[in-house]
Amino acid sequence: MYLLGYDIGSSSVKACLVNASTGKIVASDFFPKEEMKITAVKSGWAEQEPADWWANLKLAHQSVMQKSGAKGDDIQAIGITWQMHGLVLVDKDKNVLRPSIIWCDSRAVPYGEKAFKTIGEEKCLSHLLNSPGNFTASKLAWVKENEPHIYEKIDKLMLPGDYIGMKLTNDIVVTIEGMSEGIFWDFKTNTLSEDVLNHYGIPKSFFPEVKPIFGIQGYVSSSAAKELGLKEGIPVSYRAGDQPNNALSLNVFEPGEIASTAGTSGVVYGVLDQLNYDKLSRVNTFAHVNYTPEQIRLGVLLCINGTGILNSWMKRNLALEGLSYSDMNALAAQSPIGAKGISIIPFGNGAERVLENKDVNCSIHGINFNIHDKKDILRAAQEGIVFSYEYGMEIMREMGMNISTVKAGYANMFLSPIFSQTLASVSDVTIELYNTDGAAGAAKGAGIGIGLYATPQEAFASLEKLAVIEPEKDKRDQYREAYQQWRNLVTKK
Repeated sequence: MYLLGYDIGSSSVKACLVNASTGKIVASDFFPKEEMKITAVKSGWAEQEPADWWANLKLAHQSVMQKSGAKGDDIQAIGITWQMHGLVLVDKDKNVLRPSIIWCDSRAVPYGEKAFKTIGEEKCLSHLLNSPGNFTASKLAWVKENEPHIYEKIDKLMLPGDYIGMKLTNDIVVTIEGMSEGIFWDFKTNTLSEDVLNHYGIPKSFFPEVKPIFGIQGYVSSSAAKELGLKEGIPVSYRAGDQPNNALSLNVFEPGEIASTAGTSGVVYGVLDQLNYDKLSRVNTFAHVNYTPEQIRLGVLLCINGTGILNSWMKRNLALEGLSYSDMNALAAQSPIGAKGISIIPFGNGAERVLENKDVNCSIHGINFNIHDKKDILRAAQEGIVFSYEYGMEIMREMGMNISTVKAGYANMFLSPIFSQTLASVSDVTIELYNTDGAAGAAKGAGIGIGLYATPQEAFASLEKLAVIEPEKDKRDQYREAYQQWRNLVTKK
């Protein structure tokens, strides 16, 4: 028997089939093979069609079923994870009303800033653990003001994973984790935030039923079963945003444990057991997958928008036709620590939370036409991404978080030796890389949700550690010098 996980990213949609008894990945695949289209009608905007997520999910699903030889009635449960903070709106017939405004869209920043001041900064932080910022609630406020013809048709709002849940089960439900990442949840009252709803004028009728993160959230409908070749009635028993889910996939559940990702965006995510927040709201605090009102487990999330997207931009635009990412890493390795003085500020993918929602764009500093070439720029790009991590991790340390070990999946930027070694050395942390990903984590989460595993530890007992990267102590001064040069540029903006 198998567990099935779906990961709805902004670059691709992944499906993963896990052997329920051994916990081993049987098959996985993703679509599209090129990065999924993001539409930017105006500068700072980013939208995707939910129908594209479903179409690519079906392709990935078909692939893993064919690769594994699994039958539709071999699936015990399904789990879902998704790109956080997106907004999906449907009418009473469950028709999508407009493209999803996704996580890296920055148009709603002014709405969040106004709410932060009007509701009160201390009240927002103590109750929501964040400012409303550029999150889902503020995106909805933008729709209300700028697209009233759309707003008046809304029956329900969802996060991207909830849309996939609707397509699978024909039921619309959400979770506390989802509501917290949208900045709709009041952690003091453990209800939808009256302050946010009243400020934005959002009716409670827009919100679906709140279901547990682990547990039966619906069953595969006859129509979805026909589309996917599954058995009708399979339970959908887990859902969570990509960063809480990534932590789950790395067996990060308890206070002090740290997980990281480095895809299109980059994240460092740590677990706390008390209501806490950054007073400048440069990092965010949401419900973790094992949060309950009785057992507080919160995820402190440092998110950098401009990470892997900078690396992919370099690949597309730096006259590197025919070179793979591995080739780029090898070329960058020919440049020394510090890239001969080049610093790249990687914030070219919209407003950055770690910079208090400023949109400073990407910039390259220190190029000398006589001594620098592609390899130096490629190294500087990777170092600039790492340095943005360290900049945010300094804030997390100020909150009292002890960061000594970072767990990550062996994927995306963590495939680059330069990236991993620079992060370990500049931040003085040990990095552990594992053979897992978000879709595999969602599949195991589904197993927890149906009670197949007694504990998370049992679910992740088979987690395979692939590599450990220790800091280069003898070169720490070189890494810190390059970081300080980069940091001085950022703090001048």
